[in-house]
Amino acid sequence: MKNKLTEETATFGAGCFWHIQEEFDKLNGIVKTEAGYMGGDENKYPNPTYEQVSSDKTGFVEVVQVAFNPDEINYNKLLDVFWKIHNPTSLNRQGADIGTQYKSVIFYSNDKQRNLALKSKEKEQKNYEDLIVTEIKKARTFFPAENYHQKYLSKTCLIKLKEVK
Repeated sequence: MKNKLTEETATFGAGCFWHIQEEFDKLNGIVKTEAGYMGGDENKYPNPTYEQVSSDKTGFVEVVQVAFNPDEINYNKLLDVFWKIHNPTSLNRQGADIGTQYKSVIFYSNDKQRNLALKSKEKEQKNYEDLIVTEIKKARTFFPAENYHQKYLSKTCLIKLKEVK
């Protein structure tokens, strides 16, 4: 009899979700990634759209929810990748993307994740002169982004390769 797959979920905001998703998809032990939105006004925006979130008025952040097998990759490894793929000292922007929807944030699913995220942030701060502005917040409702945002960079690169041939 096969063991049932153990799966946990982690959610990260680190700028545009296209890049975040691509980076986490490269890792062994990742079961699934999904681009979406979290952390905004769910009463006013019960089903947020990209256009609404892009207005910078909803409070939602572009995030990637990562389903992972903790027997193959642990949460600390995900945190290490998170810190490396963006500038955590940049408030509400990553590169050319500016607005609160691009903030650096870790949404934790349980107390263990919260504690690991806090310890990781404290350890990571030693690598920066500027203050890390990454927020660590309890996960809320995850709203998947529109289909055209899912695996966007992978899809557009494939299209460009086909055009070149």
